[in-house]
Amino acid sequence: MAFGAYSSSACQTCGCSETSCESCQTVADCSNCASCCCSTPHQSWRHVRIGNGIRIEYLSSAWMTIEVLGSIGVGLFAGSFALLAFGGDSLIELISGLAVLSGLRRDSSRVGSVLDSKRTEQFTSLLLFALIPVIGLGAVYSYLTGLKPEGSPLGIVIAIGAVIVMPYLYVQKKRIGRETRSLALSMDAIESVTCLFMATALLGGLLAEYFLGLWWADYLATGVILAFVAREAVESHHELHQEESAAHVEKWRCTCRANH
Repeated sequence: MAFGAYSSSACQTCGCSETSCESCQTVADCSNCASCCCSTPHQSWRHVRIGNGIRIEYLSSAWMTIEVLGSIGVGLFAGSFALLAFGGDSLIELISGLAVLSGLRRDSSRVGSVLDSKRTEQFTSLLLFALIPVIGLGAVYSYLTGLKPEGSPLGIVIAIGAVIVMPYLYVQKKRIGRETRSLALSMDAIESVTCLFMATALLGGLLAEYFLGLWWADYLATGVILAFVAREAVESHHELHQEESAAHVEKWRCTCRANH
């Protein structure tokens, strides 16, 4: 068989192979398993892979819950805006992850609409933009008034945990998202790797603060984390507009096909 040609097991309608959706030519028409045009073995494979994605999202949600409660609680106790910023972003990622989980469950059960998911995406995008001035202005005020955050061993443990867990979540979400052509999982993988970068910045700031007494490192880490949050917010806003544009284009194409 020539390189690039479809195998005999490939779907004649969309081009999916028996164990992959990477070559799918009609992604917009396959919002969930109910609209799948492929063979029964492919649908069974996809059902299993979506199930794996659901389990990864459950694990991700459990860890993000620990991050939220731990980071915000310790941040309030120690006066650490870096921990508060990290916890606030983790809360937003938790909400977004629950929306991804809901979408995967609809895909797996072969029912559902994307309307609730889109509303959640809009809500989380708004929260990202709101987090920047809330944490940023609070950090500036505290710095100008001379507040010196305290070193936090528990905060260091949370940051180390995130640095360990996030690479695994990123690899798994990216792999399953690519194989099943799940944009939600692929985007959630990007959020996981962004969380890894933020956790690294947080860990550096907390270590410098605890072992070297550099209290201003907490504010430096806060600035780095908020920079990542700002990037997430802008990318999320662009993605929403791109999805809306793609939906309008697809609707126009459907209207043209119907008229002809």
